[in-house]
Amino acid sequence: MSAGRFYASELRLVLLRRRNLLLLAVTAVFPLIIGIALRLAAPRPEGGDGGTGLAFFNQLAGNGVFLTFIALSTLLVLVLPVVVAVVAGDSVAGEAGYGTLRYLLAVPAGRTRLLAVKYGVIVTFALCATFIVSAVALAAGAVLFPVGPVTLLSGTTVSLAAGLLRLLFVTLYVTAAMAALGAIGLAISTLTEHAIGAIATLMILVVTSEVLDNVPQLHAIGPYLPTHWWLSFDSLLRVPVDTSTLLRGLLSFAVYAVLFGSFAWARFTSADVTS
Repeated sequence: MSAGRFYASELRLVLLRRRNLLLLAVTAVFPLIIGIALRLAAPRPEGGDGGTGLAFFNQLAGNGVFLTFIALSTLLVLVLPVVVAVVAGDSVAGEAGYGTLRYLLAVPAGRTRLLAVKYGVIVTFALCATFIVSAVALAAGAVLFPVGPVTLLSGTTVSLAAGLLRLLFVTLYVTAAMAALGAIGLAISTLTEHAIGAIATLMILVVTSEVLDNVPQLHAIGPYLPTHWWLSFDSLLRVPVDTSTLLRGLLSFAVYAVLFGSFAWARFTSADVTS
């Protein structure tokens, strides 16, 4: 079986699984709920900088595009990590639990290619979930709020087209963060035959990282935590763009993806598969 056919087959299985479709549906509903709630609350525009979340809310009444940034920053706290954790935790552990992993390995694909395909599917699913959030939030924002030239967090106003381009980059940045999380989940998934255990472990790791990142006394370890740079996409909404922060975030994601991807490969290619 060619790598392309193998990937397409795995992706079809993941996307058509009812549980995963439900996850994507829930992901799509959240931006609608957030948009309607904020519309009813009638937020008042207040210029200026400030914290990421507060700045987004202040800008929303003036431009519905900011509903996308609000949705992404809100769902990054828990919802998007859960979506990725379910698929990543189930990737190898689920196959072992169902007793289908050894049959997959019987196909002349090789363990390395199988693992690469599994990770590719995780990243694709994370990309789908993230773009669904952005697309639904953008559509809801256009319906519920005015849309036009975008006033960035730094106070600079750019055209709507330029604002949408920044939105695309923000969505890709969030996808990169979820891809790194997916690599961690894949590594955990190779350690157990119980998918629910892998999913729970990954979510405990995410929550622990977020808690530690908000403890002032542990400020020194913050930049090394997997969740620390997730919300740094607000650097794209300023003039000039804080490329230093963005690159550090992307480097962090890449390091986590490589480290845990290598661990998953070392574990999976050397372990005895009996299930």
